[in-house]
Amino acid sequence: MDEVRVDKWLWAMRVFKTRSIATDAVKKGRVSMGGAAVKPSRPVKPGDVIEVKKPPITYTFRVKAVSANRLGAKLVPEYLENLTPQSQYDLLEMTRISGFVDRRKGLGRPTKRDGRDLAAFRDSTYADDFYLDWEDDDEEITEGN
Repeated sequence: MDEVRVDKWLWAMRVFKTRSIATDAVKKGRVSMGGAAVKPSRPVKPGDVIEVKKPPITYTFRVKAVSANRLGAKLVPEYLENLTPQSQYDLLEMTRISGFVDRRKGLGRPTKRDGRDLAAFRDSTYADDFYLDWEDDDEEITEGN
């Protein structure tokens, strides 16, 4: 066997946990060969260089051999060569160290302040005020007619 689909090869080399995840990643343009995005059915042969974007880094692999079957982790180095530059791994380590410091608003658990605001919003006094105002509007409309 000298050619295998790129999604199947990425799954077999344990780059992705399942084949459907690998197929979705390829469809979303996260996998490229020669700088161009590929389709899941693109054949892979020895010597090809594949770039896989898994934010925040981009992995680069050279195909040594192809296999359509999922391999044990110890056999993977015989089938692919990891060409990912050290700078990418440094970037991964930086994001791991920074943790939640640079977290975008809206991600993660609510803060104590957010919890207090939610509790105040759900408080019955606010709800009662809303319904009272609504009832007053209805009375004005019926009285005016």
